[in-house]
Amino acid sequence: MTKQELFENIQCKKSFLCIGLDTDVTKIPEHLFNVTEDPIFEFNKAIIDATADLCVAYKPNLAFYESLGSEGLEVLERTVEYIRENYPDQFIIADAKRGDIGNTSALYARTFFGNMDFDAVTVAPYMGEDSVTPFLSYEGKWVTLLALTSNKGALDFQLMRDAEGEFLFEKVLKTSLQWGTDENMMYVVGATKAEMLTDIRAIVPEHFLLVPGIGAQGGSLAEVAKFGLNSSCGLLVNSSRQIIYAASDENYAAAAREEALRVQLEMQELLETAELI
Repeated sequence: MTKQELFENIQCKKSFLCIGLDTDVTKIPEHLFNVTEDPIFEFNKAIIDATADLCVAYKPNLAFYESLGSEGLEVLERTVEYIRENYPDQFIIADAKRGDIGNTSALYARTFFGNMDFDAVTVAPYMGEDSVTPFLSYEGKWVTLLALTSNKGALDFQLMRDAEGEFLFEKVLKTSLQWGTDENMMYVVGATKAEMLTDIRAIVPEHFLLVPGIGAQGGSLAEVAKFGLNSSCGLLVNSSRQIIYAASDENYAAAAREEALRVQLEMQELLETAELI
């Protein structure tokens, strides 16, 4: 998917919502185990069917599937295939946080882009250029590079300053501009770090940002939009638990839709205020 296609879908749906399919087998409604042999996929399918018109992206977190072994990976593949077949306008992100030496990264890239048909994969930049560029060799695919994350441990390294006062995450942003473009690279910036978005936009004004941390993690959508929107929207704001676990009974899909609709309507207002729709 191109950057322009992504922006057009945002305009069409009046939404820049990304829904995280962080499907935990211990949290899905209990009745699913009694009515189907494939409860995780059925949960994902119901969430997708209930929300696909309200969001522009889905982001499965690989840990929730890998933790179940081969069965979980099969569910992940079926989930991606279901989205592709039924909602082809969706941008699908593998939240895998890969990053290794070049030949290993090339195999990770083949996994997510060659075999599983994701649009993007999250990549850790710590090992440098040769660990990232294999993902950029696939036409129409995206690297989603970790820049400034929303977890408490981000303070340990990402906000360290060098002798000139530059943060480590700023150095990552500036260096990575030599690897890709705003047509194939976006950055993870946590919503709980919204006050840093002005400085981030000064470095990467045209790139898309994947922003986790609203909802259960307490980030402010309004603050993210205030400092992060650009002329092509430039934001994919992710919500996972707040939406997919909005209810734990048989009405879970309807509850997920209600929560997604609440976020989408707020996004519509923000896009209208910014004159992007």
